Amino acid sequence: MSDITRDEVAHLAELARIDLSDAEISSLTDQLGQILQAVAQVNEVATPDVPATSHPIPLTNVFREDIPGETLTTEQVFGGAPDVEEHMFRVPSILGDAPATKQGE
Repeated sequence: MSDITRDEVAHLAELARIDLSDAEISSLTDQLGQILQAVAQVNEVATPDVPATSHPIPLTNVFREDIPGETLTTEQVFGGAPDVEEHMFRVPSILGDAPATKQGE
């Protein structure tokens, strides 16, 4: 026997503004009843000493040691750059030097 009634399904459909036919209400009543029975079975098995989990297998991050290695010299970093100024990459301006104007002018 289902714990949910046709009237409750019809009421929920009305609250959700879903237009259901009588056949759909009957079908959903049976389906929702089965879902409630399945949840009840799970609740019977669950015990208070078993902690709730989001994943059945414990997940842990794998970290490596932070060991400093060899780094590039300034000459190596800027060696292939097309243009360098005061230890910075120099790139062409994309906005230009023109003063900003209002849109539509």
